Amino acid sequence: MAFFSLFSSKKAAEQEAEQTSTLERGLEKTREGILKRISRAVVGKSKVDDEVLDSLEEALISSDVGVETTLRVVELVQQRVARDKVLSAAELNHILREEIVSLLEESPTSIAALPDTQGNPYVVMVVGVNGAGKTTTVGKLAAQLASEGKKVYIGAADTFRAAAIDQLEVWAARAGATIIKQKMGADPASVAFDTLNSAKANGAHAVFVDTAGRLHNKVNLMNELAKIRSVMQKVIPDAPHEVLLVLDGSTGQNAFQQAREFSKATEVTALAITKLDGTAKGGVVIGISHQLKIPVKYIGVGEQVGDLQLFDRKKFVETLFAGA
Repeated sequence: MAFFSLFSSKKAAEQEAEQTSTLERGLEKTREGILKRISRAVVGKSKVDDEVLDSLEEALISSDVGVETTLRVVELVQQRVARDKVLSAAELNHILREEIVSLLEESPTSIAALPDTQGNPYVVMVVGVNGAGKTTTVGKLAAQLASEGKKVYIGAADTFRAAAIDQLEVWAARAGATIIKQKMGADPASVAFDTLNSAKANGAHAVFVDTAGRLHNKVNLMNELAKIRSVMQKVIPDAPHEVLLVLDGSTGQNAFQQAREFSKATEVTALAITKLDGTAKGGVVIGISHQLKIPVKYIGVGEQVGDLQLFDRKKFVETLFAGA
């Protein structure tokens, strides 16, 4: 028994180390951009002065943290300087980590935890513009849950793009999940209704409903999402249990605008920010969470299923400023 416990602990430690390594690689470009600018700001300085603060402001804005959040971070640092009287440049990195973590919304529990839903499947409505990685995120989450022995259903409610349905079919087959679909152009709410009915009848643990990602007409979007919600509640009264907004982190401030628009269209409860690997705009995670007061639940830092990671605000900030 002790052997199996030791083996399990070792495996968990290895998985944790692998995830940390993946996170470090995924945030490499953003980290390099921020650290280079901060290093230039503090070189030769014995204390934090106005010039250092100006350079810090530039570094954060350039990393797509956003103007409002950047000004708040700088203000918090200024308050620490005033309170501690003398704040050395060497302490700046530590102070930055503390203050930025304090601005981020507390990370919610993983979907994998599957909160109690009174015997019904846990329903997640997934929203976001086309190209943000919405369908891929659904596939990865389904695969993660299925690998833990959970029965997963996927509703292909993005009926306006044949490619979205085809892509979901591939992911469902790969994950061992059940996909519910209709023909292209079908009523998305009808797909959602069929998905929840089937999932409930067959004892599914979780349901992901992939919705169309169009923002060209906010009124239509709002009406469509409201209709999907209403229809789902005829099957499971408190569905959806979560509305997950998927954003493409590589688009920087454009992702922030999308988050703002979708928040107006429906009640977004959590965020998944994808494609952070290969971009220097990873600071957008900080700005979106701080300004919209919506917790980031997942971040995408690679192509593999396991590269969609549960967001840990402390680990994220520590990784972002590691090496400074």
